[in-house]
Amino acid sequence: MTTTSKIEWTEQTWNPAVGCTKISAGCKNCYAETMAHRLQAMGTAGYENGFQLTMMPQRLNDPILRKKPTTYFVNSMSDLFHDRITDEYIEQVFDVIQKTPRHTYQILTKRAARMARFFKNKEVPKNAWLGVSVENKKQGVPRIDHLRKVPAHIRFLSVEPLLEDVGELDLTDIHWVIVGGESGPKARPMKPEWADSVREQCEEQGVAFFFKQWGGWGADGKRRAKSANGRLLNGRVWDQMPAQMMALA
Repeated sequence: MTTTSKIEWTEQTWNPAVGCTKISAGCKNCYAETMAHRLQAMGTAGYENGFQLTMMPQRLNDPILRKKPTTYFVNSMSDLFHDRITDEYIEQVFDVIQKTPRHTYQILTKRAARMARFFKNKEVPKNAWLGVSVENKKQGVPRIDHLRKVPAHIRFLSVEPLLEDVGELDLTDIHWVIVGGESGPKARPMKPEWADSVREQCEEQGVAFFFKQWGGWGADGKRRAKSANGRLLNGRVWDQMPAQMMALA
């Protein structure tokens, strides 16, 4: 099953697996966990186990059936490189990706070391963008070095939820950086200077920058259900995509 996405930087979600386990600070208020339990309560097919990790092989061929070129966020409700998802199953996912060059696939993980090991002796399909979450210095920033080892055509960072100043970033061989604050009733605030520091470093190092949202807190540091200026950083919308920046290089 694929669904239209409300995520600003993609078009559809494709979940050949659902469910996950928490491994870092960014997982604390996981939106996918909340959504999975909501879908379970609604009796939605595929969420009978709530947020327990569950393979969905019946969904593997969904992108093959879609003829219109589409950008997919893969496993928005899980992590494709979870240690309980076998290499064989991951290979099946990438086999579908390889067979559908008309589509673009965005794959984000917090298990960066495993992703690097998986691709040590494998090629990455050109239509697969691979990324890591970078929510803080201790757990997030080290993932960037693992990502750099992966021979992907596009490598990206999801600096969301941005929980602190992540300091100086080496963006060598990184093509795209997404920044966002945390959403939901328990959202932790993001300070404007943290986001702006990442933006400045992207500009200095020639990396596309995309500001997704403020989340549960506005730029003024006040809590709100929904900010009227939810995508504005320094008074403007930042929605650069990696292809744009690579064309200028």
